[in-house]
Amino acid sequence: MGTTHSASLGDRGRLVVPAPLRERQRWEQGTPLLFIETERGVLLVTREQAKQLVREQLSGDSLVDELIAERRRAAAVEDAA
Repeated sequence: MGTTHSASLGDRGRLVVPAPLRERQRWEQGTPLLFIETERGVLLVTREQAKQLVREQLSGDSLVDELIAERRRAAAVEDAA
């Protein structure tokens, strides 16, 4: 990431993705692309890239593990009292 490309919206809403970007992303003619609208702008990704984004957003600490740890801390405080 870190490279910036620009493209102009053409007639009937057509958008030409710059060749260097297509090559780097390995997007070929017919590659299905998703436009994901966010609060910060629009992402242009393949389905596989979108799946990876969702997986990354859902990864992290387990809420169940956090709740269990919180309950154990509370129980320890009660036992100490």
